[in-house]
Amino acid sequence: MPFSNSSDLSSSSFILASIPGLEAAHFWMAIPLCSMYIVAVAGNCAVLFIVKTEPSLHAPMYFFLCMLAAIDLALSTSTVPRVLSFYWFNTKEISFGACLLQMFLIHTLSAIESTVLLAMAVDRYVAICHPLRHAAILTNALTVKIGLAAMARGVLFFLPLPLLLLPLPFCNSRVLSHSFCLHQDVMNLACANTTPSVVYGLTAILLVMGLDALLICISYALILRAVLQLASWKERLRAFSTCVAHIGVVLAFYVPLIGLSVVHRFGRGLAPLVRVAMGNVYILVPAVLNPIIYGVRTKQIQRRILSLIHIYKF
Repeated sequence: MPFSNSSDLSSSSFILASIPGLEAAHFWMAIPLCSMYIVAVAGNCAVLFIVKTEPSLHAPMYFFLCMLAAIDLALSTSTVPRVLSFYWFNTKEISFGACLLQMFLIHTLSAIESTVLLAMAVDRYVAICHPLRHAAILTNALTVKIGLAAMARGVLFFLPLPLLLLPLPFCNSRVLSHSFCLHQDVMNLACANTTPSVVYGLTAILLVMGLDALLICISYALILRAVLQLASWKERLRAFSTCVAHIGVVLAFYVPLIGLSVVHRFGRGLAPLVRVAMGNVYILVPAVLNPIIYGVRTKQIQRRILSLIHIYKF
């Protein structure tokens, strides 16, 4: 359903991706998405509430967890309600300005989350390799500064993406590959030279997500070396078990991110269902899994959840 030529960029719009042949099933397809969104909102709000009200969790690791919860809430809320509106009310069009704003939020929030995951990896490294200095190095004040630096880093690196797309003419098909707006997806619809946008987008991804992933791997290599130097297997397992939740959260973030990047760069011949599904996985799966992973692995959060259930039950 392509749009015809349009010279007025400010009044242009894009068409969100549907799945050919499955348009009639959109209503039912939205139900699991809505359910996952509700779980994500409830889980991340619960994490924020529990950390705020439980004094024993007022530590850098759990402040970072609160940052992740807030990012996941913002990321899912900036996309999923619009996707549900498309599936349930057939609102296919999204304005150019709204598309750029959504694209900016998705990429910026993802960059902030990547930085926070790196900070959590450093926190685990200090806690295991330098336990006596952990409290002195990672103070609450430093945690706040890291959070602010993560926000500034995300905004500064990814603000140019919509600005580079702003002057481009879009005179070909305006049908997106996903139910929301991503930089490469929108960029591919331009009928002008997109080399600056391609180069900058790739550079930003490598300098933020790519560098963060490398540093996280280095942190865990150092952690593994320190753990293997412990005297007994019991001590090794106890030390490394403190990293299991963080490793799960890292995988929940980077695996969908890498999968979506592979689909964009090498999956032109893939069925539309695969592209749409990968996009939804990237947006929702980390937001759903993060509170579950930390809820299962953190006894204080488990006890607080059980106490709340007991209070509201009786």
